[in-house]
Amino acid sequence: MIKFAPDEAEIERRVEALLFAAAGPLTLAEIARRLPEGADAGQAIAGLRARYAGRGVELICVADRWAFRTAQDLSFMMTEQRDEPRKLSKAALETLAIIAYHQPTTRAEIESVRGVSLSKGTLDLLLEMGMVRLRGRRRTPGRPVTYGTTEHFLEHFGLAHLADLPGAADMRAAGLLDLSLPADFMAPEPARAGDEDLDPIEDGDDAPEFAQDFVTEDEGSAG
Repeated sequence: MIKFAPDEAEIERRVEALLFAAAGPLTLAEIARRLPEGADAGQAIAGLRARYAGRGVELICVADRWAFRTAQDLSFMMTEQRDEPRKLSKAALETLAIIAYHQPTTRAEIESVRGVSLSKGTLDLLLEMGMVRLRGRRRTPGRPVTYGTTEHFLEHFGLAHLADLPGAADMRAAGLLDLSLPADFMAPEPARAGDEDLDPIEDGDDAPEFAQDFVTEDEGSAG
């Protein structure tokens, strides 16, 4: 008996069902594994994105994974169903931004960029919230631990990749950078940072101690 491969419309329909039923966002490879051999998962995704564009639910890419999400302009309708998000202090937001742009980076490097000492509670909080992860130990004297952002960070800020972080021109346009900065000033490029020069965190390393009291208070000049 000859079996006919599903046509493009049927493949698109199956991908749609997978994404709706999945507990979380799926990569293109994860989708393709659930489709018949030879099915073009990328083409199905492109078709679904076009079909859902402008609808109340849209297909978006978050950290190289695909998921259906409420359209951004309708998010106000969901406020009653959402838990109140935890608010980060100014110090925690600055720390998160430095990690995002300079990763993998150490605590000493974060303090150097901020110009003030960093409380351990701030890093613990970002780790606990899943915004930051331990990347590994740098191969330098003291073997300091380095930090990087997570997929949850990308999802929280609606970024598909680290390369989507705003550059210097975007920051100037938004009023986030001093206009007197040199014209050739460039923001770091976190997408090029890898783990090749890091040693893995081994079992038995000191685990971070989570602290809750730095959520709404800014830090002073001492940690």
